[in-house]
Amino acid sequence: MSASREPDRLPEAFRRAQASVRAAKLRSEVTLSDAPAPTRLAPHALAFSAEVSAEGLELATGRFVVLHDPAEPAEWGGTFRLVTYVRADLEPETAIDPLLAEVGWSWLMEALDVRGAKYLAASGTVSRVTSEGFGELADRPPAAEVEIRASWTPIGDDLEPHLTAWGELLCTAAGLPPLPPGVTPLRPARPRGH
Repeated sequence: MSASREPDRLPEAFRRAQASVRAAKLRSEVTLSDAPAPTRLAPHALAFSAEVSAEGLELATGRFVVLHDPAEPAEWGGTFRLVTYVRADLEPETAIDPLLAEVGWSWLMEALDVRGAKYLAASGTVSRVTSEGFGELADRPPAAEVEIRASWTPIGDDLEPHLTAWGELLCTAAGLPPLPPGVTPLRPARPRGH
């Protein structure tokens, strides 16, 4: 059952979790939208998709899924499991850095720690994809992107710090400068008359 079906029949823990993620405040560069939740992974699920944009350019995309199974699957170690995905374009020179995977994983771990998101059983992959055009596509410049796929079990049902940390991961992967908790980025003033 997804979060959108029969809300009065949802377990109380899932309702609290749902309220906590909906209360999360993400950076203004992040646009969060409801997405279809998977129906076969857990009895209850909630999903969001996100885009990071700045100056009219899409810099990163992602997905954040909350799974809830009151039966507490052994491999989860709890009743909730968060499953996430982030994709961002990279400079081709960055994509060849041998430490990219380690650095990409550390972005997530640091974001969770900074936001005080308690978790266990974190796992995931960091992948780099590079492409270069040939033949009729030879004029295209080389392109590269990073993909970070991760899942972890949150401790408790307050998922706001987890979603906020994931939002920070999106922004870091997009190349935006870090923003300490509680600080609002300054926006350039609009020219007068606009």
